[in-house]
Amino acid sequence: MSEPLGPPPGPASVPAPAPVPVPAHAVSVPAIRRFNDRAIMTPANAVTAARIVLTVPWLWLVATDGASWLAVGAWFVLSASDGFDGWLARRDGATRSGAFLDPLADKFFTVGAFITLAADDLFAWLPVLVVTGREVGIQVYRSVLGRRGVSLPATMLGKVKTNVQMGAVLLAITPVLVDERWLLDLGLWVACGFTVWSGAQIVFRATRPRPGEPVANLDPS
Repeated sequence: MSEPLGPPPGPASVPAPAPVPVPAHAVSVPAIRRFNDRAIMTPANAVTAARIVLTVPWLWLVATDGASWLAVGAWFVLSASDGFDGWLARRDGATRSGAFLDPLADKFFTVGAFITLAADDLFAWLPVLVVTGREVGIQVYRSVLGRRGVSLPATMLGKVKTNVQMGAVLLAITPVLVDERWLLDLGLWVACGFTVWSGAQIVFRATRPRPGEPVANLDPS
C-alpha cells in the first residue's frame, strides 16, 4: 500500500525565546522640553524673580543687625533657591530670559551683600569696589553682546566664583566668626581673585573661542 504524498519532513520547529523584561529604570526616556528658549513666564524664572525680591529684606537685615543667625538662615534659603531654579531650568528647558535673570540675581545678591558688609565695616572697600566693578562691567558686556546675537553662557569658573563670593558673605554674617577679621579678609580677597579671573575668562572666550565653538561676531554690521 503506497503512502500518501506530502511535504518532506522538516526539522522540528523551535519556539521563539521569550522576551527578556527590561527594568523600568533602565529605559532611557528623552527629556521633554516644556518651554522654548524665548519663554519668559517659566517656573525657573519665577523662582529667580522671587530670589531678587527676597534679597532686598535680607540686605536690610544685614545692614541693621549685622551678623545674626537669622541672616545666616535667610542666606541658606536664598542659596538653595539658586540651585532650585537651575534644576527647574534643566528640567523644563533653558531660556534666554533665564540665562539673563539668573546671573543678574546672583550679582544683585553678592554685590549688594558686599557693599552692605563694607558699609558695616566688615569688608574692606578696595576689594568690594573691584568685585562691584567687575560684576557691573561684565553684566553690561553680556547685554551689549546679547543685542548682537552673541551668547556668553555661564562657565564652571563663573559658578565657582559665585560660590566663593557667597561663602565669603557667609563668613561675615556668622556671629561666631565675625570677630575673626583675618578669616573675613581672607575670604574676601579670595573671592576678589576668583571674580577678576572669571571676568578675564569671559572676555577671552568671547573673542577667542575654543576649537569647535562658534566665533563671536563682535561686528554689529
